[in-house]
Amino acid sequence: MTRGQEGDVTTAARVRKDGWVLVVRATAKLLNLVGPPTVPAGGRGTTLLGPWYATVLFWRPRVVLLVSEATLLPVLMPAAPAATLASRIAVQVATVLAAHQAPPAIIAEELLRMRDARFGTTANRSVVGVMTEFVRLATVYREDQPELDLLDLSMRLATTPCGPLYRRNISPDRELAAVLRSVSI
Repeated sequence: MTRGQEGDVTTAARVRKDGWVLVVRATAKLLNLVGPPTVPAGGRGTTLLGPWYATVLFWRPRVVLLVSEATLLPVLMPAAPAATLASRIAVQVATVLAAHQAPPAIIAEELLRMRDARFGTTANRSVVGVMTEFVRLATVYREDQPELDLLDLSMRLATTPCGPLYRRNISPDRELAAVLRSVSI
């Protein structure tokens, strides 16, 4: 086994003592930037908002779109540097949660549970479809209002009605609010 392979095996086999892990289900385009998957196909993670799906937008500069499987909440963040993406996701998710007025205790709990982020392959075609639509909308919004930053774009996308949420709360921002109301920390 070569030195590089040994490091990959160690990373894939490493498990935190507390068992908390953020699972990011990435598209092939994003995995090409961040490296091979380190989460088994059935891995769920331990965060309140469940696994996150992610893809890369080849804007200048590149941007990563994350979408919560549980709420379809979108989060946009800079892709560069790709080597530190996993360690930066939690802070960006916390920023978006704060913008949605999530209670500080819930944000702190999510940050704690997101300390160890691992990438896997996508597993839910419905979420991938929503992510694809968010990419299209974000591109249009960005072209229409270039002054919007990534947080503003994330907030605007969160108001988008999504088919999978029609029977519940219609849009990701409303779904997040319902989830936050149901949690007691």
